[in-house]
Amino acid sequence: MTLKEKLTACMEDAVARQEVAGASVLVMRHGGEVVYAAAGMADREAGRPMARDTICRLFSQSKPVTAVAVMLLAERGQLDLCEPVETFLPGFRKQQVLTEKGLVPARRQATVMDLLGMTAGLCYPGEDPAGKAAAELFAENDARMQRGEGMSTVELCDRMGRLPLAFHPGEHFRYSTCADVLGAVVEVASGRPFARFLEEEIFRPLGMKDTAFWVPPEKRERFAQAYTNPGELRPYRQTHLEIGDYDREPAFASGGAGLVSTLDDYAAFAAMLLAEGRCPGGRLLQPETVRFLTAPQLGPQPLQDMWNSLDGFSYGKLMRIMRDPGRYPGLSRMDEYGWDGWLGTYFANFPREEMTLLMMTQRTDHGTGPLTRKLRNLLLSSPEARL
Repeated sequence: MTLKEKLTACMEDAVARQEVAGASVLVMRHGGEVVYAAAGMADREAGRPMARDTICRLFSQSKPVTAVAVMLLAERGQLDLCEPVETFLPGFRKQQVLTEKGLVPARRQATVMDLLGMTAGLCYPGEDPAGKAAAELFAENDARMQRGEGMSTVELCDRMGRLPLAFHPGEHFRYSTCADVLGAVVEVASGRPFARFLEEEIFRPLGMKDTAFWVPPEKRERFAQAYTNPGELRPYRQTHLEIGDYDREPAFASGGAGLVSTLDDYAAFAAMLLAEGRCPGGRLLQPETVRFLTAPQLGPQPLQDMWNSLDGFSYGKLMRIMRDPGRYPGLSRMDEYGWDGWLGTYFANFPREEMTLLMMTQRTDHGTGPLTRKLRNLLLSSPEARL
């Protein structure tokens, strides 16, 4: 079987078992296409198959884009990564940490670098006390969104700074709203709305014509339906992490979860990183900046907080970075980096092989799921992935 046949059969099996409604995969190497394959439906109810130009919600795969926005400003001298977040968002002044003995002052200020490494002490909504405080803020904004008056990027992220921290900045890793706050930092530091900054500085130069925080009417027929899987696939139409219906430009441009994109759009972004900042129009980032962007930053203690499913990886600048391939539960490559999304979108760059793997699917809580790991193993065991 060819690699395309193997990838297609793997995705068709996942569709048949209702693991996903549909999926697509794109592999690029040395600047050219190795394989594209798709299976299943982008929208089962409408009878629309998964296609190359299907628009998918990226959720956390938005985060690497936000990291690039931060590094563009750092390159230009408009942003110092050591700057306290309170420089841009006053709500981060005099932060307090929630401990077993109650609230105590944070030992130091959270910095932009802490946000890039998820070591700022922030939380997504959760069941622990700090997570519950975040949940209350999100619920408040949800109610405002339903009235058509949700908080802006800067307002919501400034409010996040006033919540109790889960730990002292720099002492642990916790996956959180750090990337959302970075979007607000970019907005304040650049003097432009975050969505406009991304459009002007990243999407337009890279030709990412279908990447944005919403889907206009003329593109809605290409927009995939999201699904949930409580035993069988069902359409998912709720909001999640302050992300709404995508039918209008949102007040809150979520740097951590808000973007939509396509395989080819994200391939252009991944290719720019793989080429150390080069792009068809010239150069987006300098090589030194990309090397910094794709290098790990966690110290020994925060590294212990990483998930077991990412054994072998470190973390930094909103991406995983492979440091010990033998520990990962599957095939991997030294120095590979990338990230995934809550609905199963996936991106991995393999610098030594000059190769990119992209996957699109739209099922809740998929992340790097079984299908993703199977596709990785099929690719990385194939002759196409060898030096």
